[in-house]
Amino acid sequence: MNDSAELIESLVRELPRWLPTQRWFGGKDRPITAVRAMSRTTLLEGDPLLLHLIVEVRQDDRTAPYQLLVASREQLPEYLGSSWLGTEQGRPCYEASGDADVTGRLLDLIAEGAQLGSLKFEHEPGAEVTGGLRGRPITSEQSNTSLVYGSQYILKLFRKLSPGENPDVRLHRALQEQGSEHIAPLLGSITGELDGEPTTVGMLQKFVTDAVDGWAMATTSVRDLMADPELPPDQVGGDFAGESQRLGQAVATVHNDLRRALGEQLADAEELDRTVKGMTDRLDAVIEVVPQLGEHAPALRAAFEKVREVEGPVPMQFIHGDLHLGQVLRTVTGWLLLDFEGEPAAPVRERSALRSPLRDVAGMLRSFDYAAHQMLVGQPDDPKLTERALEWARRNRTSFCDGYAKNAGDSIGDPRSHAHLLRALELDKAVYEVAYEHANRPEWLSVPLASIARMSSGGE
Repeated sequence: MNDSAELIESLVRELPRWLPTQRWFGGKDRPITAVRAMSRTTLLEGDPLLLHLIVEVRQDDRTAPYQLLVASREQLPEYLGSSWLGTEQGRPCYEASGDADVTGRLLDLIAEGAQLGSLKFEHEPGAEVTGGLRGRPITSEQSNTSLVYGSQYILKLFRKLSPGENPDVRLHRALQEQGSEHIAPLLGSITGELDGEPTTVGMLQKFVTDAVDGWAMATTSVRDLMADPELPPDQVGGDFAGESQRLGQAVATVHNDLRRALGEQLADAEELDRTVKGMTDRLDAVIEVVPQLGEHAPALRAAFEKVREVEGPVPMQFIHGDLHLGQVLRTVTGWLLLDFEGEPAAPVRERSALRSPLRDVAGMLRSFDYAAHQMLVGQPDDPKLTERALEWARRNRTSFCDGYAKNAGDSIGDPRSHAHLLRALELDKAVYEVAYEHANRPEWLSVPLASIARMSSGGE
């Protein structure tokens, strides 16, 4: 294929139709009005051809850059049919992250420490990276795409890009320097260029083969509880409370490590004012698209305003930023935290800012509520099962906070001692969830709305 520029121009015309069908695309709330190629790099010549693209997606007055791997071959294997983009210049073109014949090229380039065009492939100092492995995608991810190479490596490709070093890489490096036991080792990265600034497009870590996803463990526990509705939660075989406590300890330890590595500062009155404004601005924006949230607005505003009344110092530091049960893994030695890039929909300035570690605590508490109620989505109302779900959530929320308090030290201590701030952060997270579910999973909208109603009326 001699004219990749012509090929890319043709492919870009297909993207407004194709992008909204991808799970990782973050702009499903409005139509795409234009797409343009910002950069292209040939990673592999011949048949198959492999290209790395960064495209700018315009949606009315909003633009966002996304990373794509695009390949082209004379004959497209049947198993890649779902990745088809179009037939350009007589050859099928497709999104290539599912093609193990070409994704091994990315690992090889990191192992070599290569540079192709504006893309720089590097391994961390002292890390040994060996190429020659095929990469298979993990299908459960939402905002990014990760490729697993044998039982050794996992390469995350950030789909929606922001200029600069991704917080995921920065915080992993800081935690690694502290000798953290609660992360998978960082082995390498891929850096491109966006708006003239070096930009993280991928990171390579050790793949942990013996790990179980926290969400899977928690929801299994909920199913066990629902299946035996007469037993107390602490007598059900799949009781999760002990793991919740150990998870709380792990999160507190990671916060301690981040504080030692990167420091902290205390929030002043202006910072608290900005926090309240951010919460109320989000609430106003979400009510615009989900009017039923409006009935809870007075109670939500009152809870947010109480943040201004917080007494005593409010420590601010680097945190995970999007912590939930899907972002943690249980190994034979303990819990690992994943994906420190922050909330994908948040502006990069917010994701890179110092914030209260209670924001991570609030995110995990919301996740326990989701795990407890996921079996009830789309089902007829059953007061007994609803009460069982609430029992499970209360038990595990308490255990998580107990564990966090055990390891948190003097800086934060018991998160429940900061009741107004923690409650406001939980409610703010639930408002975010309302917007997310409305745009992506309308059938789940009842979960955050019910939580807001319950918390606004004084329940947990």
